[in-house]
Amino acid sequence: MRLHVHLVSDSTGETVTTVTRAALAQFDDVEPVEHVWFFVRTGEQLDRLLRIIEALPGLVVYTLVEPEARYRLEEHCRRLGIPAVPVLDPVMNALTALVGAAGRPRVGRQHALDRGYFARIEAMNFAMRHDDGQHVDELEEADVVLVGVSRTSKTPTCIYLAQRGVKAANVPVVLATSQTRVVERLRNPLVVGLTIRPEALVEIRRTRQRTLGLDPDGGGRYGRDYVDPEAVRREIVEARRLFARMGWPEIDVTRRSVEETAAAVYQLLQVRRQPELGALGVPVPGPVAPPRD
Repeated sequence: MRLHVHLVSDSTGETVTTVTRAALAQFDDVEPVEHVWFFVRTGEQLDRLLRIIEALPGLVVYTLVEPEARYRLEEHCRRLGIPAVPVLDPVMNALTALVGAAGRPRVGRQHALDRGYFARIEAMNFAMRHDDGQHVDELEEADVVLVGVSRTSKTPTCIYLAQRGVKAANVPVVLATSQTRVVERLRNPLVVGLTIRPEALVEIRRTRQRTLGLDPDGGGRYGRDYVDPEAVRREIVEARRLFARMGWPEIDVTRRSVEETAAAVYQLLQVRRQPELGALGVPVPGPVAPPRD
């Protein structure tokens, strides 16, 4: 079933897009056709939007702060018999009931240039500067340091964490080098080891070789040993021995998305920062197995 979905916001549209896509993902038989209408702030923009909704009826999901714009959109959809869902209203109503006062509407307030915003920018810069073992002398400034063999999603996980304001760095575990010795001496950051099943890593690395147009029988970093099953197995075994010796929590990324890996790291960081969470049943740092099929 094809369904026109109108995502309407007077700001960046991140909230309405995330919520709607999460809901649509639960319906296998729905083929959504997204129409995104962000930064809708003038009467002219709203007029054009209402005409398009009438021509392409479906589902309207919105986050609009300005009362007149909300009223016009809701009334137009009501006349057309089209559902219009204000995604923030249930949360705002619950907060109003809980704190006893209504919030003060402000367009794009969650994207204000506040301390949290600049913390995320700083975290992103930190992740890029400290990618793949760069500037290891500055790692004590990190919140999290990810270690693991090549192609265990260290870089994208750091970037994802940075978007949440976490200063994350990553250091590769490479046999016959001493690159991780600096990490072993760290005291402030949470160090997390990322591991993966050998057969999965071999396939990922072979794909990378093909993408880069490299000779699988050549030498260097991406040569034969890079995808040799036995060599890969030894890499992973040695990395896991390092994790165990240092007492670092370990996450198996074999069947985890970057988002899932980042969530697991973030949970470990929360427990480290708030030890009382452990007493409430939140898992403490330790081996984190891959999700079951």
